[in-house]
Amino acid sequence: METIFSIDNILFSIGGQGVSLVETLSVATGLACVYLATKAKVANFWVGYIYNILLFILFYQKGLYSSMLVQPVSFAINLFGHWRWTHPAKEEENSRHQLKITLLSNRQRVFHIFVMIAFMALWGIVLTYLDNLFPSVFSEAKRPFLDAFVTGAILTAQYLSAQKKLDCWAVWFTVNITNITLYLLAGLAFLPMVSAGYLVLAFFGFAMWKKMWRENR
Repeated sequence: METIFSIDNILFSIGGQGVSLVETLSVATGLACVYLATKAKVANFWVGYIYNILLFILFYQKGLYSSMLVQPVSFAINLFGHWRWTHPAKEEENSRHQLKITLLSNRQRVFHIFVMIAFMALWGIVLTYLDNLFPSVFSEAKRPFLDAFVTGAILTAQYLSAQKKLDCWAVWFTVNITNITLYLLAGLAFLPMVSAGYLVLAFFGFAMWKKMWRENR
């Protein structure tokens, strides 16, 4: 049954590629979420919940199953981050009584990089055989290892954002650059342009978080 979120419901075209309603709504909520995050506003989590749902629908339609399956996990990380930001321990509070921005240690950075790479390799293998395991549900995954790379990087960036680590922006830079490539290969027209916008916002976010980090040290 066709719904308003069907990929066939094209609103407009960019470069000969149609942009659907769900892609347009994903863009709007995604930009709002990132903008609020750059300002360290707790409201970014409320918008993020809607964003997760829209992306789940969009990625299923496009056959990007790794990005689709990660949305429930991303939703859970958002819940965790929402709690962490609003319920910090006394020594973790900033002047607004919210979680203050901190940095990872070098040891923690190495650990997160190792976990991220291991996840990417294993998840890429799973995606390669997903259509064989569940042929009635999934078609052949597109660019499974590139998809897995983006998934691992997004989860890492979200987890670090949930902990309000300044290092998260370095991972977001990587995510946005890689996403531009992935979305273009998947035939998405609007999201690559938006990812470029996310990349610009990430630079602003890093600068603003760094300023707040210095003020609350």
